Amino acid sequence: MEFTQNTMNAADATRKTKEEYVVVLDYLPNGYPLDNTPSHKKTPIAQAIGRQYFTLLELVPRREVFLRPLSEIYIGEGKRDEIHHIIGKLNINKLTGTARKELDYVIKDIVTKNSKRFIEFFNKAQPLSTRMHQLELLPGLGKKHMWEIIEQRKDAPFASFEDIKARVKLIPDPEKIVVKRILSEMEGNEKYRLFVE
Repeated sequence: MEFTQNTMNAADATRKTKEEYVVVLDYLPNGYPLDNTPSHKKTPIAQAIGRQYFTLLELVPRREVFLRPLSEIYIGEGKRDEIHHIIGKLNINKLTGTARKELDYVIKDIVTKNSKRFIEFFNKAQPLSTRMHQLELLPGLGKKHMWEIIEQRKDAPFASFEDIKARVKLIPDPEKIVVKRILSEMEGNEKYRLFVE
């Protein structure tokens, strides 16, 4: 069975996996440049990343709406002010150069603004098997790091990335590690998914 964040917690199993808010990575008012559709039939396109599950999406904005890169927009159920419809999920390889450049920055920003969710991972990560722990799936974390994190969280849960950095001496930048893992999952390099739906 493939491990997803849903298996971490039974209560999570019923949660919605649809994005409600996205951050615009790139906006193409005239559609894709290499699209051969006649210009009068072309529609504007936005490439965006979901704030909750890091889903890459291709969106069509409403007429007369101009989307600014890095702006946050609502795409959930009900009335959407800026978006006409969602074309679908987007493969990371299909991102424009601009969108790809913004991706690292936007992921870091999402992780920083929702740090509680990722600190919770350090506090609650569990073994996957007798030989492998969820913590070891983070880039650069081995058994030594894992045991130090487990020992430290027994004393008191971690409160912030700074707290992890201060208490687990071998981890220079836990936030950077999380961002790296998210990117790796988005690129399809990982068997197990911790953060990307």
